[in-house]
Amino acid sequence: MFCILAIGMLSAGFAQTETDSTTVETLDEVVITDSRFDLKRENSGKVITKITSKDLEKLQGQNIAEIIGRTAGIEINGVRSNAGQNLSYFVRGGRNRQVLVMIDGVQVTDPSQIANDYDLRLLNADQVESIEILKGASSTLYGTGAATAVINITLKKSAKEPIAISLRSVLGTNQNQEDADYRIEDFRNSVTLNGQLGKFNYLASFGHQFTDGLSAIADGTESDAFNSHNGHLKLGYTFSNAFTLNTYGSFDKFKTEFDDSFGFMDADNRSTSNQFRVGVSPELTYNKGSFKINASYSEIERDIESGFPSQFNAKSFVADAFNRYKFNDKFYTVLGVNVQENEMESFSIPFGASEFNQDIDPETANFSIIDPYVNVVYVSDFGLNINAGARLNNHSEYGSHLVYSLNPSYTLDTDFGYLKFLSSYSTAFITPSLFQLFEPSFGTPDLEPEENQTFEVGASISLDDVARFSVVYFNRNEEQFIDFVDTGNFVFQYQNVAEEFTASGMEFVGELKLAKGLKLNTNFTYTKVDESLDLRIPELMANARLDYQLTDRTLLSLTGQYNDERNDAYFDASTFTSQSVILDSYNLVDLYVSHKILDSKMTVFANVSNLFNSDYEELFGFSTRGRNVSLGFNLKL
Repeated sequence: MFCILAIGMLSAGFAQTETDSTTVETLDEVVITDSRFDLKRENSGKVITKITSKDLEKLQGQNIAEIIGRTAGIEINGVRSNAGQNLSYFVRGGRNRQVLVMIDGVQVTDPSQIANDYDLRLLNADQVESIEILKGASSTLYGTGAATAVINITLKKSAKEPIAISLRSVLGTNQNQEDADYRIEDFRNSVTLNGQLGKFNYLASFGHQFTDGLSAIADGTESDAFNSHNGHLKLGYTFSNAFTLNTYGSFDKFKTEFDDSFGFMDADNRSTSNQFRVGVSPELTYNKGSFKINASYSEIERDIESGFPSQFNAKSFVADAFNRYKFNDKFYTVLGVNVQENEMESFSIPFGASEFNQDIDPETANFSIIDPYVNVVYVSDFGLNINAGARLNNHSEYGSHLVYSLNPSYTLDTDFGYLKFLSSYSTAFITPSLFQLFEPSFGTPDLEPEENQTFEVGASISLDDVARFSVVYFNRNEEQFIDFVDTGNFVFQYQNVAEEFTASGMEFVGELKLAKGLKLNTNFTYTKVDESLDLRIPELMANARLDYQLTDRTLLSLTGQYNDERNDAYFDASTFTSQSVILDSYNLVDLYVSHKILDSKMTVFANVSNLFNSDYEELFGFSTRGRNVSLGFNLKL
């Protein structure tokens, strides 16, 4: 463990200085996720959250889920609880399976999960360079799962000098609202070595987190520890101005203890997840265009030790080959093909047995996807911008499925900045998971993909470097929803249901420079969903952050969050039925401070999360964190 600097400053669990509630954007800022081209923000037909490397420096001590969870329209349930709590992604009334996570341009999923989703607990925030979040249906560019959001994560790049070293260490408390001992129970450390030697560049990083002190269930008497390790190696070589090659390998491991959710009792349960990834990314650049391949192979192993022990193993290969061509300053095209191969196996110990049985055989539980796609962007010189595309999904189990998108916008340049009007209609699909297809007792091999259609309309105004505001209305329709259906006599099976579901709402983002060094960032979300979809989804959410650059080296930040009341459900072990419950609304306030020393090579920072020690429930029956303090430093050599 690296040495920690003790600093007599208080801080906040949230220093989100630039998310939706980010810095006020300038006209030359570019975004890439909605087109795969570097487009000026004013020419993009979407309101995109961009979290840069400079922003992340102001969010030190937080994990990726916490950072993302403060953006408009996104609720990540579980980040305020025990460190090992399962995460649920609620974006615009959707679920985990409707959110696609990408790392360095490659879709990442866990084929062994029921929702096929990627677990953000595996990632180390210290290894991340930037994040872009694109909301709405985006299957045209990114395929299955991109129904409510695409979270595009870029890992750190090599420094320009021959060798550079970065060290980061954080110590903090981890206690509930009733505990006031402030014991050091949270340890986070990372080291990065990187540089460039001629045409060769490299980056190697390692991170570790150990967190204890908090029980998973609300009334638990035994703490449940979380322990993770992350390693990442990236190697690149520039053969010429026209051809570059990047390769990488990484491992992400965590082990977490958890309690019995049936009856909410302490238990010596343990969950272990191991992820291994290797990838290659060659790029050939030519006049007016480039051809690039993002290919990755990953293996995930999950082991659950409990009263119902089980094991899950999954393998995934993803290759995305695409050609970008810029005909001129007005017309851009992307033509590509995405290939995926997924397989899984699972084991469990039947009641009364002592050895594992194989439940799902990888010889059967596998599928392949081959998706050709095309996307075009038109940027006129009179303000009209059009982004449109189509993808033909070809799945080895259910056949072909077409999705498309149309995203026109109009930008009016003014003396004070610009005014942009935007709209879009896009479709998306969610492939059934291997578990839903092939689990022997519950699976249905002839499942069809879920379908989503999203309509958006909104406006954005930028007042140079003074302010930026945006408001978006969205309406999303779900068809062929895959549900766990009671077919009679307590026999359950995954089936496509005939009923359609709707989610709609409004998102507002405001950023205002109040005075020199003083900025206010805020976002507000209203979400209305059908009763069948409203589990843990707040109708109203709001975030606000006030940043004050006290000096060139000292930053103060005060953050507030409001979550409306939510519906939840739990299994009653005494009646063997599911019970509904309403969770009260809550407010959280966090405080953050950072200061640069040693010619700005070192930053010391502190956080106080849940400043007023609010007592609330994030999930019924599970614990939440009370007031906690963390101290840390980041040193660059």
